[in-house]
Amino acid sequence: MVAIAIAGYAFADAARGGSGQDARNNLTIIAPAGAGGGWDSAAREAQQAIRANGIANNAQVVNIPGAGGTIGLSELTQMSGDSSALMMMGITMLGATHVNGSDVSVDEVTPIARLTDDYDVVVVPADSEIMTIGDLMEQWRADPNDFPFGGGSLGSVDQMIITQMASQDGIDPTAVNYIAYSGGGELAVSLLSGTIKASVSGYQDFADQVEAGNLRILAVSAPEPVPGIDAPTLIAEGYDVSLTNWRGLVAPPGISDAEKAELESIAAEFIDTPEWRDALARNQWTDTSLIGDDFARNLDEETELVDGIWAELGY
Repeated sequence: MVAIAIAGYAFADAARGGSGQDARNNLTIIAPAGAGGGWDSAAREAQQAIRANGIANNAQVVNIPGAGGTIGLSELTQMSGDSSALMMMGITMLGATHVNGSDVSVDEVTPIARLTDDYDVVVVPADSEIMTIGDLMEQWRADPNDFPFGGGSLGSVDQMIITQMASQDGIDPTAVNYIAYSGGGELAVSLLSGTIKASVSGYQDFADQVEAGNLRILAVSAPEPVPGIDAPTLIAEGYDVSLTNWRGLVAPPGISDAEKAELESIAAEFIDTPEWRDALARNQWTDTSLIGDDFARNLDEETELVDGIWAELGY
């Protein structure tokens, strides 16, 4: 709690500091997760693109981790009228607000831009006897309680994918032995130590261990095969599961139309830089950028989708 409080004060100080209060002079990007995770990585890639091209005089990233991003979301809602702040978010935050019974929601903030899609992969240790999704499901069905499955925070896209797979194979979603982790590094360690038998998370969380031959990818959660990921889709394996870990940017509530337009311009400008395009290629992110009202409509659709998934799964 002390760490969260310190992070909150740092965020508030960062948003007030600098040579000016507007985003072009002093921009703070909040990553509502710990260092090294997907939101943090996306925030820092955006920061680099903004800095390298002089889009803002001072762009900094502040981490406020916890509860699937809802602690960061709560902090942002209290920054009403602050037009120098942005927060990285995505589908996991929508699930976390639903599953955790959060007292804040994305309806309270200002949509700025959708940025990328990042598909999840299903992985097991390379020395596992599980060679295919069929093998995994057979072993999982035999004793769901004795099959620890790892993923991101509660409500995450990882958990949504796992529970959808269970539901479609006759496994009670509420019986899934799901263990939530704060980052991909912890997931990889838990897989290699045998703490969990399988995991679902973003490809980049496991890429190094896959390339080293320590982990094996069984499937990807994309609607079609993804270049650079040597694995079939879950759809091809017989499971109607296709979810993307998309990421976007939102601003505090209470900003003016002009301030919102300026933040949208900043997003549009860094999306168009060579540095951001390089980030897309390096991280195997798909550009699904939407700005302003287009993102707002998309966010409404995604919220309805996520609420429907959890309602169908009995949450």
